[in-house]
Amino acid sequence: MAETRVLFVVPYPQGQAASQRFRFEQYLPKLQQEGFLVEVASFWSSTSWRLLYQKGKTFPKLLGLMQGFLNRLLLLPHLHKYEFVFIHREATPIGPPWFEWLVAKVWRKKMIYDFDDAIWLPNTSAGNKAVARLKWHHKTADICRWSYKVSCGNRYLQQYALQFNTAAVLLPTTIDIREEHGREKQKLSQTIRIGWTGSHSTLPYLTLVEPVLHRLAQQHEFDFMVIADQDPYLQKVSYRYVPWKKETEVNDLLQFSIGIMPLPDTEWAKGKCAFKALQYMALGIPAVVSKIGANTEAVVDGYTGFCCDNEQEWYLRLEQLLVNAPLRVEMGAAGRAHVAEHYSVKANLKKFMGLFT
Repeated sequence: MAETRVLFVVPYPQGQAASQRFRFEQYLPKLQQEGFLVEVASFWSSTSWRLLYQKGKTFPKLLGLMQGFLNRLLLLPHLHKYEFVFIHREATPIGPPWFEWLVAKVWRKKMIYDFDDAIWLPNTSAGNKAVARLKWHHKTADICRWSYKVSCGNRYLQQYALQFNTAAVLLPTTIDIREEHGREKQKLSQTIRIGWTGSHSTLPYLTLVEPVLHRLAQQHEFDFMVIADQDPYLQKVSYRYVPWKKETEVNDLLQFSIGIMPLPDTEWAKGKCAFKALQYMALGIPAVVSKIGANTEAVVDGYTGFCCDNEQEWYLRLEQLLVNAPLRVEMGAAGRAHVAEHYSVKANLKKFMGLFT
């Protein structure tokens, strides 16, 4: 029996970006065990990826962009070998969906489209405004329409995709609680620490809770820790910045007593998949989040953490956890069990494998 060949067409180098690591990379060994032959084709090389969000270095970035497009062109003569082509977010970071159109309409492959953000919406930041006009956001609808199946990170994204493709399924971003997130927060800790983790794109959301943390610091003793790829340069609250590293990510997260995930009430934020909250809960850390989008499903309010509507709720819920160590332990354990049941690799493996049937 011939092996089923699957080509994963992805933006980033393997093992680097959270969206790839927790959307599909952790399932690749399972696919291979089931007899699938898997190949991964990244747009950005490791070198270009490291430069991408640094200031300046325009020429090396352009070279990396040109190399990425060349690599996509070089894939075309080989597409006939694959039964499935899995596209994560987009085949190319700018321009129309020419690659996806060729896969679906010329090579007539079973294209599986996966996304975990509201990528059909413009989301211009200081880091990407120079190329925002070239992003071609409206291509998301076309790619959904051409796809064999669409894998969506939350219900909001699924409802969008269902407008164009009835084979749009909800597949949450998942955590491997047996391996990478296999440890649990120690019950006793000398230091109470509120923590946040994220990337340069979500750092601005910290300003939503900065006043709350400032108020809390006037009444309670705690540390505030930020794990990210850039320093947030907060003005109103003392904090410790820890540069994100894949090798130390879990150990760094385990220093948190409470994990936070503030979001603005925007359409873009509704497309977020509550991943920060899931990471906290998987490690036995209670999560306090904005009552927005997928957060309200991932965090069971009052059981695995708290969902907050406004600054006063943020203050009261964080204070409640700061002064009540048994509650932190209880919610942490409930959160880990909730992730195991609904958001773990084991709980969602059958659904992921179903994309390839």
